[in-house]
Amino acid sequence: MDLISVKLPPALRARVAAEAERRNVSQSTIVRESLERALADSGGRGEPSCADLAGALVGSFRSGRRDLSTNKKLLADAVTSNGLRGRKRHL
Repeated sequence: MDLISVKLPPALRARVAAEAERRNVSQSTIVRESLERALADSGGRGEPSCADLAGALVGSFRSGRRDLSTNKKLLADAVTSNGLRGRKRHL
């Protein structure tokens, strides 16, 4: 197993030590089992993520033309107009 160092507040360290002594196992075992449980539970967490909350909004604001990504003429016009943006005109 790999070694990792974790800093714990004194109150949490005392709780880990007490649980380890009660169960007659090492403190590492308590921390390892707690991490495994927490990470296993996070996959099916009850709280939605930001992506879950924004999921209903994705694609809901449609304005303008829908074929901008596939229309080659519009793409060429956009590239040409953006290429001229910000340049000084020489007369």
